[in-house]
Amino acid sequence: MKSIRIAMIVILSIAAILISIILSLALGARAIPFEEVISTLWSYDWFGPGLGHTSNLNQLVVAERIPRTIFAMIAGGALGVAGALMQSLTRNPIADPSILGVNTGASLSVVIGISFFQIGNPSQYIWFSIVGAGLTAAFVYSIGSMGPSGSTPIKLTLAGTAVSAALSSIVSAIVLPRTEVMNQFRFWQVGSVSGATFTGILAVLPFIVVGLVIAFGLIHSLDVIALGEDMATGLGTKVGLIKGGAAFAGIVLCGAVTALAGPVGFVGLMVPHVVRMIFGSSQKYLIPLSLVGGGLVLTLSDVLGRLLAKPGEVEAGIITAFVGAPILIYVASKAKVTNL
Repeated sequence: MKSIRIAMIVILSIAAILISIILSLALGARAIPFEEVISTLWSYDWFGPGLGHTSNLNQLVVAERIPRTIFAMIAGGALGVAGALMQSLTRNPIADPSILGVNTGASLSVVIGISFFQIGNPSQYIWFSIVGAGLTAAFVYSIGSMGPSGSTPIKLTLAGTAVSAALSSIVSAIVLPRTEVMNQFRFWQVGSVSGATFTGILAVLPFIVVGLVIAFGLIHSLDVIALGEDMATGLGTKVGLIKGGAAFAGIVLCGAVTALAGPVGFVGLMVPHVVRMIFGSSQKYLIPLSLVGGGLVLTLSDVLGRLLAKPGEVEAGIITAFVGAPILIYVASKAKVTNL
């Protein structure tokens, strides 16, 4: 029975991913027939010039949507896994990477890079983003660990919220007096996958792969820690090392995505919580399904943004906020647990 359930989950996940990809390639300011989407994908030279010079307009439109679709699926999955890791670390069922100031720290670091170091492309953003995210997360954790009781979900949440608010103010203070920085930063800060290119994807992909490998490698250990840190220690689990590795993976995943897409919110908050409500708290379901669910949410949000404002578009980060907030409120109101 268990193997049948896993097989069904895998089949449904693959089907949902394929449908989302086709919808992303077909829908937008210009709708492309399903047959032309398939023929374009079939004739696309993935290791060469793409479509070459003999393509019609519909094929060119599909080709332009390919990198943003790939990145939306990758970025959403990375944010979903980062959210699952942070919720497990803080034992807070409605936490996400922003609980440790990751998004805001990455944003501030990128703003500093734009303002004072004249950076201007994702391959430069990524180093600033990850360093800023890591330093901020470490600072928040240090504050949240003060006192005799050490780090607790409530203390980490309060520390993360306070630090995020302070850093947001610093971002505004740096950006507002600089018109050229504001023009460059204001589109990035909304959160969008529309500017994705294969060059940008290849720049962030190694970081995302490293983060995902670490996350999947920690699945069993995180399940053991969920039984209680004292019991996990008694079973031979190196709790500090595992938690540090999970935090590192979450920071790298969120920082890499933020570098290219900007601070996309609610994906890492909403997806793992919904997965947990349906499939339970076991990491062997939570992390893989958060990967799939995050990719689906961000990809479909991008599609919805294109349909709502065509011939223009609404950035995916705005859609995830509008869709994620009411869903999160509903799920949180139905939740019966106060911690994990």
